[in-house]
Amino acid sequence: MASFLKLSCVVLVCMVVVGAHTAEAITCGQVQSSLAPCLGYLQNGGAVTSRCCSGVRSIVNTARTTADRRLVCNCLKRAAAAIRRLNPTNAQTLPGKCGVNIPYKISSSTNCASIK
Repeated sequence: MASFLKLSCVVLVCMVVVGAHTAEAITCGQVQSSLAPCLGYLQNGGAVTSRCCSGVRSIVNTARTTADRRLVCNCLKRAAAAIRRLNPTNAQTLPGKCGVNIPYKISSSTNCASIK
């Protein structure tokens, strides 16, 4: 009985740890909503708003693991392909304008599997 109780406690702790980790994972919906304030800049250029940069920094800070960075890359890749009149130069310069660095180009042709 005591060993069953210990095993149950270990399983419970593992579930809590795994559940806590997956709850923090970023989603494409979060990426899209974080970048929504950037749409004007991505299409037309001009000034980058503080709300846009706040969203960009949030995405970069949330994507801590390789899996998160690849997921964000794939979300950005799909978004880049879906945004009408996306200016590729504006997409590539956006992180720098917000003072962050990402290790890949925001483009519909980016190979997200190569991101570490």
